[in-house]
Order: sequence, then structure tokens, then C-alpha cells
Amino acid sequence: MPPFLQQLSRLVQDPPPDYVFELSEAGIAFARPALMLPPTFQPLEPGVLSVSPLTDNVLKPELLAGGIRAITGSASGRGRGAVVILPDYAARVAVLSFDHFPGTDEEQRGLVRFRMKKSVPFDMDSAAVSYHVQSATKKATEVVVVVAAIEIVARYEAAFRAAGMHPGMITTSALATFELTPPTGISIVAKLSGRQMSVVVANSGLLKLVRTVELADISPDEIMGVLFPTLAYVEDEMGTHATRISLFGFEDGGRMPEWGSELQVPLEPLRSRFGEPNGFNAGVLGYLESMSPGPKGSRGAKAA
Repeated sequence: MPPFLQQLSRLVQDPPPDYVFELSEAGIAFARPALMLPPTFQPLEPGVLSVSPLTDNVLKPELLAGGIRAITGSASGRGRGAVVILPDYAARVAVLSFDHFPGTDEEQRGLVRFRMKKSVPFDMDSAAVSYHVQSATKKATEVVVVVAAIEIVARYEAAFRAAGMHPGMITTSALATFELTPPTGISIVAKLSGRQMSVVVANSGLLKLVRTVELADISPDEIMGVLFPTLAYVEDEMGTHATRISLFGFEDGGRMPEWGSELQVPLEPLRSRFGEPNGFNAGVLGYLESMSPGPKGSRGAKAA
């Protein structure tokens, strides 16, 4: 199995993959990075995927593999390169702060696993773990950590291999979407994909928080029940107000100005030169942005 997560900045230095795919219960968003064209979306039949951090996500692997083959025309065994962007709810992302971070990979990995053990709903001893030091000062080292049940990741991988694709990089939608956040100020990005809502907080180009929840009901009250604690986190941890908030994937778009007033934070769209982000393609757009020339493209993902 390839590393669960690699730095986008490292991928930028290598030849681009043939495809980048973003998975959700609704379908597959995809693009060919070499063409630098907006992503396309192909729906999946209901029940092909059921996203969860605890149980198998790929309920109908033959239909998922068939959907991938319909996109690529691949025959089994061809092994073309792919970036695979998993649904956020399939994994856990945390930003950990350490007063002292060891110098060896073995010690670092052991410490990261120990810190994450009580905060994930699955066995850390059988988890895929990746981490990246995003900042280090004399006072603290900030580390972005991504963990997922290894069997969940393996089942996604298996569907791509069955379709003749080689998943050389696997990441999550939130981390790929992070590439679209402005490099200054405090940004909150909230995305709804089906019933799963993800929130990303970035401060001056550094990742500070990723949270994903499954909503019992897609209603303004449920949505605000996630956004208000996020605003409180920003004020408590950073001592100031958020600079902007970006919302996408929410069907009730007509209420967004009202939400901005209620949240008392300016609403600003995430910008991509490859299209408008929605609840299913923002990760693909973030990856394409990381590959493109210019200030944002050269920035790379600060979070692993």
C-alpha cells in the first residue's frame, strides 16, 4: 500500500498522474491534471458507497470499479497513475502541538499514535497513519495527522486496481480543498456532501482544524450547530474573529446571505481557476490548483 497521505507539494515536482478522482456517496468527480480542464462528475448508483470511519465503505466494489473504468477506459493491469481523494468522513484529521517532537521517524510515529489513540473511534494499532510537520518554533511543533482504518483504505485501493489504476497518492477532500484557502487571514471553509459536513480552519496558510460530522438532519439549525462552535474555537484559540467564511454544497443557497449576517463573518467564495467548488469536487479543484503555476500553485499543501 502506498503512503496514505503524501504532500501535494511533493507530487507537484513529479510527473502529474493520469487522473485525479474524488469519491463521495453521490459519485466520482475526476479530472486529468495534464489537461488542466475543469473536473467532470459521474454519478454512482445508490448503495455503492456508504461512508463511515468504522465500517467498510465500498459496498459494491464491482460497480465502483466499473464506474472508474467507464471514466478511464482502463483494462485491468494497465496501472495508470491516479490521485484518490477520499470522503472526509472516512478518515480523521487532527492538528497536534508538541512541546518536543522526537527526531527519528520511529519515535515520531509512536508519539503520534499515542496522542491519537483516544480521539479516534477505531483501533490505532490497525490504522493507516500519516503525519507532516507544518510548523516548528522553539516553543512548539505543529503536526498534521491523518488516520484511517487500514481496511477501509485498502478496499478503496482495490477498486482502483481492479479498474487498472495505480493509486500513487491517497488523501482526503478537506486536505486537498485546503489548497484553495487564501494564504492570509483566518479562513473557515464549510462543505456539505450528502449528510456529511466538513469544516476546515486555516490561519495564514496553516491548517488549524478539520472537523467532519454526519448531520442527523440537513437543516439550518443542524448546520449552525457545527458553525457556531467553530467560530468559538477561532476566538478562543486565536484571540480574534475569523476573516472570512466560505460555504458550498448547501442546497439552500438563497439563505447564505442571511447565514453570513447571523454568523457575523463575511461570506467569501473559494476561488479556483478550474471551476466553482461544490460538495463533490472541491478536492479535485484544490489538487489542480496545487499543480498550476502562480502564487497558489507554488504554495503546495501546507498540511501533508
